[in-house]
Amino acid sequence: MRKRLLFLLVFISVGCFSQNKQILYNLTSVPQSLMLNPGADFKYKYYFGVPLLSGMSFKVGSTGFSVYDLFANDGVDFNQKLRNVVYSTSRNDHGAINEQIEIFNGGIKLGDWLEDKGYLSFGMYQEFDLFAYMPRDLAILALDGNQNYIGKSFNLGDLSMKSELVSVLHLGYHKNISEKLIVGARGKIYFSGFNATSTNNSGSIITTNSNTTVYNQEINSNLSLNTSGISKYIDENYNGDVATDVRKQLLLGGDMGLGFDIGFTYYPKKNIQITGSILDVGFINHAKDVENFTWKGYYKYEGTNPNFSGTDDPDGVYDDFREAIPLDTLYNKYTTWRPVKLNASYQYSFGTSTDEDCVCTATEKRYKNAVGAQFFMMSTPRLPITALTGFYQRNVSDKLQLKATYTLDSYSYTNIGLGLSANLGKFNMYFMADNLLEYRDVSKANSLSFQFGFNFIFADSNEPHY
Repeated sequence: MRKRLLFLLVFISVGCFSQNKQILYNLTSVPQSLMLNPGADFKYKYYFGVPLLSGMSFKVGSTGFSVYDLFANDGVDFNQKLRNVVYSTSRNDHGAINEQIEIFNGGIKLGDWLEDKGYLSFGMYQEFDLFAYMPRDLAILALDGNQNYIGKSFNLGDLSMKSELVSVLHLGYHKNISEKLIVGARGKIYFSGFNATSTNNSGSIITTNSNTTVYNQEINSNLSLNTSGISKYIDENYNGDVATDVRKQLLLGGDMGLGFDIGFTYYPKKNIQITGSILDVGFINHAKDVENFTWKGYYKYEGTNPNFSGTDDPDGVYDDFREAIPLDTLYNKYTTWRPVKLNASYQYSFGTSTDEDCVCTATEKRYKNAVGAQFFMMSTPRLPITALTGFYQRNVSDKLQLKATYTLDSYSYTNIGLGLSANLGKFNMYFMADNLLEYRDVSKANSLSFQFGFNFIFADSNEPHY
């Protein structure tokens, strides 16, 4: 039983992922770059994505350990591998599952190329996140018990996780304020399919020597789990179709919230670009199908070996424990905040195209190459997640753009990524993946991600195609 509990704790710790899309960011030949910066320098007349295929991304990862550490065929006993993983991690280690699918997406330029009235973009996407930290103290307690930890306080606050499925309806607008400055904003309406949040936990478990008995064991618990959109599916009387009901909640039927994005692009010189964006400043109010579970209270036991299993309990220890720290079920509304993301970049362009392959107007220049750096940060219940990326971008032609990245983050120091955007007539396709060196053996990778999509893009008839 102890080992099963430990494995569950390690498994649920795979869940806090920085939603950094460093390859797509500011690659403005792809319409989806507007989702990362509503103030991106996007020049097309209008576009629309292939429904359900215009933007798909998937990320998985963990800090502190990899799948290889647990399942390598190296002759080491699995229990020892599990112990090594637990002891080598910290309470701030985290892992990841993040998935996003665009349902529809489109945009249109307002006015003509002589009279810029701004750019309007809109769409809807579905996103799944699992967010958790490694519950290290609880894992050690489940693995080894407290026999060798007399006097150590096991921190119940190590348990911190969040899982949710949302759909997001959005409308964005950006405008060229001047030749040097573009600003944009995007409003969002969130629809929650389900949510499970347990992030404000505290408490401790401690065993000390006693003068009158063998041990004093104290449990001070302040644990809670808030859920919405889940209880009806686990009810034994539920006879519906889970996939159908979740889909209804995602399409304007679940709990709702509001949010916004803002961003800008600034050109201090024609070949120098500075960008920035703040994404997902927003919240969701959970009021439908809500259940709150709490384990709150204080329990002290004086004796040799308390039995909390409820079996073979002649002294009534288990009943005393349940009375002191009861499992209560409440039905209170609650609010969750979206993880706020910040992006900032600096880009230097060089290598002006020749007259033969340049499709620029007389007043602007087309550059073949660009180098720069991007900074990313995302809020979490504890420390913010950060990443720093260096990149090189190559405009091979007006129909093919390439971007290579090198990223330093908490997952890897060898994260090399590559992205491609190609136009076949009006049809645009893009493919991107990072941590390419880890594909030699994905079991040793701490993180992997890929994204792709298909769009139709139309240039202004009086403006060159970019």
